[in-house]
Amino acid sequence: MKFVFGPVPSKRLGQSLGIDPIPLKTCNWNCVYCQLGRTRPVILERSNWVDPATILVQVRDALRDHGPGEIDWVTFVGSGEPALHLGLGDMIREIKCLTDIPVAVITNGSLLYLAEVREAMLAADAVLPTLDAGNAELYRRINRPHPESTYERLLEGLLAFRERYTGKLWPEVMLVHGLNDTEEALKELAERFRALQPDEVHLNVPTRPPAEVWVEPPDEEGMMRARAILGGIARVLHPAEGSFDLSGYEDVHDAIVGVITRHPMREEELERALAMWDSEAVAQALSELEASNRAQVVERFGVRFWSAAPAYYPGEGQSRASDPTRRKGRDAE
Repeated sequence: MKFVFGPVPSKRLGQSLGIDPIPLKTCNWNCVYCQLGRTRPVILERSNWVDPATILVQVRDALRDHGPGEIDWVTFVGSGEPALHLGLGDMIREIKCLTDIPVAVITNGSLLYLAEVREAMLAADAVLPTLDAGNAELYRRINRPHPESTYERLLEGLLAFRERYTGKLWPEVMLVHGLNDTEEALKELAERFRALQPDEVHLNVPTRPPAEVWVEPPDEEGMMRARAILGGIARVLHPAEGSFDLSGYEDVHDAIVGVITRHPMREEELERALAMWDSEAVAQALSELEASNRAQVVERFGVRFWSAAPAYYPGEGQSRASDPTRRKGRDAE
């Protein structure tokens, strides 16, 4: 199995070589907007989920196979929370011995209250934690954390990490209509960021299939309000431009599963990423993967997305292998 993928286009990191050190979906949060579906169960245990030696071999191979300028960042971005891997710090340090390409960690930040997790992430060139809420109640409503992952611990960890960290601290806010895009919610977030003093704050909106069917992105007024209240350090993230490098896959079935496990994709976007294969072969592979319960179609915002079959999206719009009306090929709608 490939734990290193891409490079893939990233809204914040250009062409990013991704490292996925945990199984789908291993997380201590169950965010309402998560593109990987619901977390079942919510997990707090840190473990060596994937052999670090295997990951490092795959990183070496990917670096060897790509020339200068083809990879902008090497990024730990798990199918859940990468800090749940006990070997995160060692892997970051090993990779920095292999290449001058900067290393980033995309994390929910909730484990930074642990000294060993802060120590692990100090080695990264950029850390991108999540801070969606300015109070504990909203944190529970949006991020739905493990009971031990309290809001107080989240803030404690972020502030303690900021005191020592000299790299780029780029927290992300995922804005959800009616939850954290109100004036009150944004003013509370602004207070938290004034205390944290990040280098930038990245504003994102749900564009891939959220776990909950009722989740919607903010309207333009909500985005304007967020930019105004959060101030000059806030940057709106726009859709990433670039191509998904799937050259490491020989089989189209494996390529599809490899990309949609980490990045559920619109059907047309997935077909573009698979352009190295014949379109008929891609259509056949998608039908076969759905029939064999390795892939599924999820409908959100009136759009069809392809996602890995183990991902769980409750509510209407999720395809089932037993559904006689499910997609039978490119022409079946």
